[in-house]
Amino acid sequence: MAVSLAIGFLFLGGGMRTFSTSNSSIAALLISLYPRLPTGPNDNRCHLQAFRHMYVLAAEARWIQTVDVDTGLPVYAPLEITVRETEHYSETSFCEVTPCILPERAILKTVRVCGPRYWPQVIELVPEDKPWWSFGDKNDPFNSGVLYIKRKVGACSYVDDPIGCQSLLSRAMHKVVGLTSLGEYERNTNNNNGLGSITVDQLVSAFSSDPSLIAFAQLCCDPSWSSRFDANFQEFCLQVLFECISKDRPALLQVYLSLYTIVGSMADQVTKGNIIVADSLSVSNLKLALAYNEALLNGRLTTSRGGIVQSIFIGSLQKRLEELLKCSDRLKNDFGNYLISGKWPDNESGDGENHSAVLLSWYLTWYSIPASSVVKKTVEKIKPKLISSSLVPLLRLLFPNTHMNAICEIDKLISSSLIR
Repeated sequence: MAVSLAIGFLFLGGGMRTFSTSNSSIAALLISLYPRLPTGPNDNRCHLQAFRHMYVLAAEARWIQTVDVDTGLPVYAPLEITVRETEHYSETSFCEVTPCILPERAILKTVRVCGPRYWPQVIELVPEDKPWWSFGDKNDPFNSGVLYIKRKVGACSYVDDPIGCQSLLSRAMHKVVGLTSLGEYERNTNNNNGLGSITVDQLVSAFSSDPSLIAFAQLCCDPSWSSRFDANFQEFCLQVLFECISKDRPALLQVYLSLYTIVGSMADQVTKGNIIVADSLSVSNLKLALAYNEALLNGRLTTSRGGIVQSIFIGSLQKRLEELLKCSDRLKNDFGNYLISGKWPDNESGDGENHSAVLLSWYLTWYSIPASSVVKKTVEKIKPKLISSSLVPLLRLLFPNTHMNAICEIDKLISSSLIR
């Protein structure tokens, strides 16, 4: 009998039911699990065997299944479930994939349909110390365990496309964007067959009516693109266009292009010497985007729709900017002179464009380096008490916001006795 009870509890209701933790449910379980097992079916000397069935009173149908509203078929879908704060733990959110078992009504706060393939849907509840809704209850927000969801246009279900590479939008963008060479594009267009007759703007207009995306797509599919723009920039724009359409976020287009062009302009300025970005405001914007992305990755910030910009893209911009700041040989000398005398580099060209000063301002802003007077006063206080040959640990404590690369450069200047 013990084995039969264990198997029944494990597959309770075919996996659609679970036990409640209310006082009445615990009492029913204690009665049904009275530890005096009978020797046979008719052995009622110590415990009435009919009481063994009272575990049914402790069972609740907290199972939920998502159903596609268009096809009427059950589908897999990710859910974000939030439970309220209790005396044992704080408010917590976790993800489940349907079909699944929901938490008890006393702690359940929010159920949200998440994921890129289905339209978001939020069910907000007021936690109440009551039993779960009975079958057919009109007040049941989960419709007796069935939650209807709608799939986005161009997206496949998780059964048909587990990794997301076979959606209509993904396949169409891949085929159209695959015509990367100008000659191949013109041959297909002149023959008016295959994929060459389909342009990017036509594809975008089938999935989005946003005028900015359509106008940008018309620029992307211009046959003279290869002669006017870099091929890498073309590929970047097409990837950004695909992300804006798939995530239904047209405003991301301007964000991606702004960040990309900022770093591109800074790279041209470092390599060619032309003053394009004459201040450090763009560097501050990049630092803000990087700090926001790090806060999301560390869990200090949470959003319902995820990050604004892909973390890989932000990381590539960070690496590119740090490479630009390292490639200038004169920058280290200008930085040393700035810490020693507090003076900015002179304008040697005499044309009103001080390229070295702009580059130094980027360096100071990006690495959060304090003013030269602050650095000199700090060094004067700690240098007489110097025991080890390196001041990196002390400088790190005194300047916690300064990047480690700048800390090491300051330590090198102190070691060479340039800063006294």
